[in-house]
Amino acid sequence: MSMRDLSTETRPWWRGAVIYQIYPRSFADSNGDGIGDLPGITARLDHVAALGVDAVWISPFFTSPMRDFGYDIADFCGVDPVFGTLSDFDALIERAHALGLKVLIDQVYSHSSDQHPWFQESRTSRTNARADWYVWADAKPDGSPPNNWQSVFGGPAWTWDARRGQYYLHNFLREQPDLNFHNPEVQAATLATAKFWLDRGVDGFRLDAINFTMHDPQLRDNPPAPDTGLPRTRPFDFQQHIYNQSHADIPLLLEKLRALADLYPGRFTVAEVGGPAPEAEMHLFTAGESRLNSAYGFNFLYADRLTPTLVRDAVAEWPDTPGTGWPSWAFENHDAPRAISRWVAPPHRAAFAAMKMLLLLSLRGNAILYYGEELGLTQVEIGYEDLQDPEAIANWPLTLSRDGARTPMPWVADAPHAGFSVARPWLPLGPDHGMLAVDRQEADPASLLRLTQRLIALRHAHPALVEGAMEVLHADESLLVFARTLADTRIVCAFNFSDTTVAIPTDLLGSAAPVEALNDASLDRLPPYAALIAR
Repeated sequence: MSMRDLSTETRPWWRGAVIYQIYPRSFADSNGDGIGDLPGITARLDHVAALGVDAVWISPFFTSPMRDFGYDIADFCGVDPVFGTLSDFDALIERAHALGLKVLIDQVYSHSSDQHPWFQESRTSRTNARADWYVWADAKPDGSPPNNWQSVFGGPAWTWDARRGQYYLHNFLREQPDLNFHNPEVQAATLATAKFWLDRGVDGFRLDAINFTMHDPQLRDNPPAPDTGLPRTRPFDFQQHIYNQSHADIPLLLEKLRALADLYPGRFTVAEVGGPAPEAEMHLFTAGESRLNSAYGFNFLYADRLTPTLVRDAVAEWPDTPGTGWPSWAFENHDAPRAISRWVAPPHRAAFAAMKMLLLLSLRGNAILYYGEELGLTQVEIGYEDLQDPEAIANWPLTLSRDGARTPMPWVADAPHAGFSVARPWLPLGPDHGMLAVDRQEADPASLLRLTQRLIALRHAHPALVEGAMEVLHADESLLVFARTLADTRIVCAFNFSDTTVAIPTDLLGSAAPVEALNDASLDRLPPYAALIAR
């Protein structure tokens, strides 16, 4: 029996898992309409399984008018026709499980689409069966909105509805009305949605924007936010978000969800918690054994630099102490610019990408890879005429488009549209993405794709990297050194974040023997963007 099997016997599969995020519009198009779909994902799962990851997380594919590309849901238990059918989803689950992959899906509970039948009924009157399923409030005497809350996407978080003669709350687009989770019927309906997908075989959920799920019923004004000197492109940025989100009863809702998930052995739940200082809520939502399994950290997603101190401070928030939750880390996702374009100058991209991959796979917590990250995909400049992202369109040109990180996956370098589709894709491919295509990298033993496969196997071969404790030994401007320890195994990990050679202090490695050396690393020195794992 391998070391990985031994470790798996004593821990949940998700603890220390490597998870691969798929943005379904952009992964693979099976029917030639230029938009990725579920059968396209199923057909390409061999690539994901070959990476050695434990699970896939699939971003929303539910029935939607696509005002926010699937995060505005009109049927929580339906598949949008652009992505396929429920039968296609069942086939995806079956294929993934046959390949040894778990399947996680997004659950978007804080709001629905304004096209959802629940909202269509709720807005008809103040007395219908679902009148209190959304957050409705009367106007102030002068007709203005009930309070000063602002939408993430710009402008007031309230929209007037003449049929009810009231405003409804939407923390995001006006087409995304907020559900009223203070209503037990809404909670019950949401748990029924979760049960629907659990019964279909999903292995867990990522809970989108879960801190927006419940609001202050008194509708008190948010206080102004202090001016930090950073650019503020939205009215939302001028407030402290005390009352429009983060209500004290959210953990009680999460306990009900966890109790449901625990009826299905081996299921995994991870919270997305955004904001300028989310750690307190992340710990609250994952405390003990009755709430969520993990929380998804934003520490790296919007950072303009990757530094040793950034890593040190992020992992310090998740000590290995009883009752503290388990972190999940990502350097890239569908909402943030590609890290390779944020963090390093073009001449150093190849070396940096290798170091970055080993770093992500060495941290204590779950490692979440974003599709194409294993290829070193860069952020794509999307012209205004090609923009799809509603936030970028509304705040043009001050908000960096999320579209640039959502471009099609390049599969075959010399095929039309790099093998993503036979038709023009919904977003343009990056001009440099063809040469990074899967087929080219599979054929190159020195490629980032091949390295990623090797490094994931390395992580799985060493239980200390999967679930061991973590202690930062050294962090300065350039050098990060930390130890991962499990039982009597101690693994030391050293990374050079700079473009100059740095020495490793002799006392940090002791008598360790190298396990992995990237970019000409040795036991006493790290060239630019080099990394060393020693045992």
